[in-house]
Amino acid sequence: MKKRIQSRFIADYVLMFLISTIIGVFAVALLSFANDVISKNLVHHSYTADKIMTDDLALMEMGSVLDNGGGIQVVNKNYEVIFSQGINNLPELLNAETFTDFLAASQAKENPFSYSIAYNPRAEFWLVITFPTSIRIDFAIVHNSKFSSVDTRRVSGVIVAIILFYLILLAISTVIYSKLTSLTIINPLKKLCSSAGRLREGDYTSRVDLNLNNEFGELETIFNEMADEIETEIALRKQSEENRKKLILDISHDLKNPLASIMGYAELCLIKTQMTNEELRAYLTTIYNNSNRANRLMNDLFELSKMETSEYSLVKEKLDFTEYLREQMSQAVANLDSAGFSYTFDIPDQEIFVAIDRQQISRVFENLVDNAINHNQTGTQIDLVMIDHPEMIEVRFKDNGIGISAELSEQIFEPFVKGDPARTQENGGTGLGLAIVRKVMDAHGGSIKLTKDNTVGSEFVLLLPKSSDTVKLDLR
Repeated sequence: MKKRIQSRFIADYVLMFLISTIIGVFAVALLSFANDVISKNLVHHSYTADKIMTDDLALMEMGSVLDNGGGIQVVNKNYEVIFSQGINNLPELLNAETFTDFLAASQAKENPFSYSIAYNPRAEFWLVITFPTSIRIDFAIVHNSKFSSVDTRRVSGVIVAIILFYLILLAISTVIYSKLTSLTIINPLKKLCSSAGRLREGDYTSRVDLNLNNEFGELETIFNEMADEIETEIALRKQSEENRKKLILDISHDLKNPLASIMGYAELCLIKTQMTNEELRAYLTTIYNNSNRANRLMNDLFELSKMETSEYSLVKEKLDFTEYLREQMSQAVANLDSAGFSYTFDIPDQEIFVAIDRQQISRVFENLVDNAINHNQTGTQIDLVMIDHPEMIEVRFKDNGIGISAELSEQIFEPFVKGDPARTQENGGTGLGLAIVRKVMDAHGGSIKLTKDNTVGSEFVLLLPKSSDTVKLDLR
């Protein structure tokens, strides 16, 4: 890549040199043409000394020279000015020496006046015509084709040597400049290619650090943002794979015990020929309870999986949430009483309408009640408080039971995370209840969180928006 870019720079600079040379030659030709055109149209070329020269001064057409701002002087052979009108730049002390100096100086390029001087040998006088110079363009290459010069070869050699030196110097400077210029592109590209190569090989922490405020700087930002997204996606993919493996292990673990009990007691019923009705009933009860546990696990797993698909949708209806919540808690009273729990429900009396999926929100409160019953002892107090906010409703579900450890508080809403270590206990849950609760709340645009400042028991805070807009409250 480096060679290709540098070669391209050299080719571009050589092309620019050729174009510049062509433009230079064209400019020289244009200047020569302009010089010729201007020379033919300037006043001092129209009224030269040779054109108006006559032997008799009285017959000279001096009016045109004077009318165009010029000057006329006539100098005799004794260097005396015998006639002068208009511009006069002759030396005050005129003699052979000063007049000769004047003649030499009149042809200087930097002279601000244009002079036309001619000598009349018959009348023996000099005619000097002067015009002020406006702009002068002097460029000419002169070659005498009629007579050869001993300097022709030497001058030609010097010109060729100068041209060759110029071309060599231009070639060297072109190569050096192209290399220096290409570095401003090659170095950033090398860093980008290096980082892209590491990214391709699996180093998703690869980033580009160019510190440039140009298009490469923008490319750096885009590349780093892309790398961030790829790294995030890879991390999520790895986490998803780990979660999948963990889910499979958890499902296998949670199904293993009830299925083993079912198989064991079923086999015992088959091979044990002599058993009492009480023994048979106890075996069948164990088989039924473990079948029920396995069935609950499969149902919860199916429900959780359905919630994670794109087909999952809510069937919302607008209802009085206070009345709805009273119905839900009244249905839970029987289970709370049988578990030996005490309870208080603080629900406002006024109507508060919210659009919810009745069946899904019912699952939320059923799971919270079951979770409290399965993980706490007899005599636990359950307190439910509903608070009406301007844009949402808040429900606090609190118990004074064994609580949830700080290590589990961040993971309690993940599948198969349980508050107690006894995963095989008979009254244990499936470990999916709170995961389902969070999915339902998220689908409604709400949230659920476990407060961290409880010294006794645990407290869940649920938020449901009254409208489609989600409002966040600080409930710490």
